[in-house]
Amino acid sequence: MIEVEDLEVAFGRVKAVRGVSLSVPEGESFGIVGESGSGKSTVLRAICGLAPISGGRVRVAGEELRKTARSAGFHRSVQMVFQDPYGSLHPRHTVDRVLSEPLAIHRFDDREGRIRRVLEAVGLGPGFRFRYPHQLSGGQRQRVAIARALILEPKILLLDEPTSALDASIQAEVLNLLDDLRARRGLTYLMVSHDLAVVAHMCDRLLVMSQGLEVETLTREALRRRAATQDYTRRLLAASEGYPAQETP
Repeated sequence: MIEVEDLEVAFGRVKAVRGVSLSVPEGESFGIVGESGSGKSTVLRAICGLAPISGGRVRVAGEELRKTARSAGFHRSVQMVFQDPYGSLHPRHTVDRVLSEPLAIHRFDDREGRIRRVLEAVGLGPGFRFRYPHQLSGGQRQRVAIARALILEPKILLLDEPTSALDASIQAEVLNLLDDLRARRGLTYLMVSHDLAVVAHMCDRLLVMSQGLEVETLTREALRRRAATQDYTRRLLAASEGYPAQETP
C-alpha cells in the first residue's frame, strides 16, 4: 500500500529527510520512531503533500506521487490524524460541520447516515454532533479527528503521534479504538510516535530514524526482545521507561 524509496525532503539548504525507504503491505500497521527532529513526522507530511519531496519516489496504493500535488482520489484513499486535537479542529465549526465538509467536497451521498455511523464507530453518540470543540474533552476531540479521517472511507491512515497530547488513561482508550478500527475496516496504518510502548502495542514493524536518516527496521517481536543491532536504537530503548538497555558483551 505504501512504498517509499530513497525519500529526501529539503527546506532550503536543510535536509530534513535523507534517503529513507520503507514498505507497508496492505492491512499492516507500521511505525516510525525517533527523537524530536529526527524527521519522522516529515515523512508523513511528504506522503500527504504537506512537505515537498525533493528526491526519491513514493507510491501509495499503486499511484506514484508527484512532489506536492495530490489527486482527489488520493485524499479519498489516504487521510491523516494529527498530533494536536486542539489545533486540528476549527474552533467555530461544530462536529457536524467538521464531518459534513469532506463529504460535500467529495460529493458523497447519504451524508446524514454517514455522519451518524462514523460517530458511532468512534464511540460518540448523536448528542455530540452539534457541539463545538471547546465543549469536548481532549479525548473526545481526537475521536472527532479520527471520525473526520474515516468519513471518506479511506484505505490508509497516517497517524502523527495521535495520543501524545492526551492523558495516559485517555491514550489507552484511543489506541484501543484505533486497533479495533484497523481490524474491522482492514485499514493500513503508518504511525509516527516517540513512545516505544505505543509502537510495540500498535505496530507490526517499525523504522528507527535519527537526524533524517533511517537507522534500522525492527519487528514488534524484536522490539519486545530488545534485539536492536544499532547503538542509537539501544540508547532509545534505554531512554524509554519500561525498556531497559540490553547489556552488550
